[in-house]
Amino acid sequence: MSDFSNDIVIRQAEKTHAQEIARLIMTAMTDECCLYYCADGCSLNDFLRMMTYLVNREDSQYSYLNALVAMDGDKVVGISVSYDGGRLHELRRAFIEAAKEYVGKDNSGMDDETQAGELYLDSLAVLPEYRRRGIARRLILATKEKADKLHLPCVGLLVDKGNPDGEALYSSVGFRYLNDSQWGGHEMKHLIL
Repeated sequence: MSDFSNDIVIRQAEKTHAQEIARLIMTAMTDECCLYYCADGCSLNDFLRMMTYLVNREDSQYSYLNALVAMDGDKVVGISVSYDGGRLHELRRAFIEAAKEYVGKDNSGMDDETQAGELYLDSLAVLPEYRRRGIARRLILATKEKADKLHLPCVGLLVDKGNPDGEALYSSVGFRYLNDSQWGGHEMKHLIL
């Protein structure tokens, strides 16, 4: 493991990173949220299989095409998964169909977490042993650059109201409160940058 975050390279994800990306998406979601989207009797391993499948797809909100990775050599140590909020319903179809097959639950009635006009930062996570080194901040800034290249006016995200550390990180890079929201059975704040 490197001692300095400047040894970490932020770049576009590749399909070969699918399982590592899926695991980090689940870290961002929390186990409780992952299980919220599963039928009774399904496990986190079932959810991981589904998420790996979705990361491998090109038409999923969780696609490797929507992911930036923080790399320490050949190891994925962090991820930022983001997409045009105006494409939410189109991209979410893959999740809804996969959830029926992999985890036995129809999630077609789930709330919208984004809308047109923002690059939605769906998932941001860094491996525990790499935290507090500025990697998440660098991933956020790279996501903002992505929004600029796509000519989207802002980056939006939801942060759990019970996650003050996450909210402090987002505020420190310039995110501001937009409104309250709900996702995955949790009260959330919608922030924009």
